Amino acid sequence: MTDQTLEIAAAFPAGVGRRAPSAGDSPLEREIIEFFVQMADALDMPRSVGELYGALYVSPEPLCMDDLAARLRLSKGATSQGLRLLRGFGAVKTVYVPGDRRDHFAAETGLRKLVAGFLKEQIQPRLTGGADRLERMRAMLASRNGAPAEFLADRVDQLDRWHRRANRLLPVMMRLIVRE
Repeated sequence: MTDQTLEIAAAFPAGVGRRAPSAGDSPLEREIIEFFVQMADALDMPRSVGELYGALYVSPEPLCMDDLAARLRLSKGATSQGLRLLRGFGAVKTVYVPGDRRDHFAAETGLRKLVAGFLKEQIQPRLTGGADRLERMRAMLASRNGAPAEFLADRVDQLDRWHRRANRLLPVMMRLIVRE
């Protein structure tokens, strides 16, 4: 083991929920990858999504799925699923590598594109589903009487106002984000 490998192993000891880093990762690369793992966690996404994006972010060359899986010690299924999610957000792009038939991937580094993709893929569908849920709540309220029903009716009204505001705000945010 090299001194660098020992340093990396000490920084990420086994048994603390972290995969052992690849021998080619520097401590700085691991720290950057861990930054994206924490961001994925904050957004309630799988750890592997943060690892994949981080590995692509620190790589000067596009990487294929097999290389990513091996480097991060992920299964091919987790790698494929994570890349599909990241591509859906617009967080990674497919890059042609001459002489290689495999798809290669590179990180999209434009913050606007990342945020716009996240809003479009994660927030917008949930707002759409929120309208149906509010209708179900109103139907449930119709069968209730008394003080608790009035309180809950006020809360549902408040949720409805929040929902309408969010639906008005999302398109404005999207226009501001994609504007250059």
